[in-house]
Amino acid sequence: MLDVWPVLPVVIKHDCTSYESTYPFLDTWGNIAGALESEHRHRICAIHFPLIPTSHRERLAAAMQKPFPELTSLQFWVAKNTVMSLRDSFLGGLAPLLRHLVLGNCPFPGIPKLLLSANQLVVLNLFNIPNSGYISPQDLVTALSVMSRLEILRLEFQSPRYPEGRPSPPLTPSVLSALTELVFQGVHEYLEDLLAHIEAPLLNILDVTFFMDIDFVIPQLHRLINQAESSKTCDRATVYTSDRAIRITILGITNRLLKLSVEISCRELDWQLASLAQVCSSSFPLLSTLVQLDITDRVPQSHWKDDMEATQWLELLDPFAAVRDLHLSDQVAPHVCQALEELADERVTEVLPALQNILLSGIQPLGSVPKCIEAFVAARNLSGHPVAVHCWKNRT
Repeated sequence: MLDVWPVLPVVIKHDCTSYESTYPFLDTWGNIAGALESEHRHRICAIHFPLIPTSHRERLAAAMQKPFPELTSLQFWVAKNTVMSLRDSFLGGLAPLLRHLVLGNCPFPGIPKLLLSANQLVVLNLFNIPNSGYISPQDLVTALSVMSRLEILRLEFQSPRYPEGRPSPPLTPSVLSALTELVFQGVHEYLEDLLAHIEAPLLNILDVTFFMDIDFVIPQLHRLINQAESSKTCDRATVYTSDRAIRITILGITNRLLKLSVEISCRELDWQLASLAQVCSSSFPLLSTLVQLDITDRVPQSHWKDDMEATQWLELLDPFAAVRDLHLSDQVAPHVCQALEELADERVTEVLPALQNILLSGIQPLGSVPKCIEAFVAARNLSGHPVAVHCWKNRT
């Protein structure tokens, strides 16, 4: 039927609507494969295939081994618990006009070569990358060096894999002058090697998820955040803990919303606190300028341990030297307050020296000071750095 139309660009997409169940006589994926195999492939400008069924993966992959010279957008993924391997000759190894590339669960050994040809990319999203689809930070940096228009970079590995033969930082990193959003999931060594080779002055959305480790050394991540122009407007942070991970999100207002988030995948609360304290170390100077800190949770009561050491909370709070307002959720409050009680002596201003208000949610009577923090409040008042405690039943 394409022969009856003028020579126009062609978009081929499947929107996951179950046409097959409504119209069982239609062979939707078979028709899609036929279009890719036809002589009209040179007119195809967009291919969007989410959740490709197993029955058609081999035919679709085979149909895409030839070049698509007009292709500007490609979205191609399968379900998370499955894998679809792509050959080196996918797209003929060339994509000179490609602007949007999204691949999920698709190991592709030839992707470094393809990316080198795709120097017009605006969005690069590689997610659910299995071990068989590993791309080294060196190869990725080489590809990024030619992407002067790249605005969004998403790189998400399924499981930890440490890079081998870690390279030394270059004398002159590549400047990604258009990059505004970076999303990463993987081991911190990989991200460090990647960031050592790039600069992103316009970055205003950063979302990082690390797999659990015992030693987080991330100077390049701190450098990237501190050098971002928009980070100078940050004024508040939220620490959020769950039974699967702990996350810190830093917010600020510029022309657009600034959002910087670092998450650590870990189930044990003591390991969560220890790991996040390493991330929020003294080499992260942005934290020393924030004026509001929220600590909240969404975990069952069993997640909280009675033998949690106060020093773990104090180490986490230590970098927040300018915080004036400390907001605590009802389950978090007793544990943080107990830690602050450890400072009810000559060290009372050692942690959170600028603190003025503690805001507690829960069932405390309005206007009361919980017993777990009475000594800390009294000691702060005597030191000339008074702290007011505000309680209410439900935070809004």
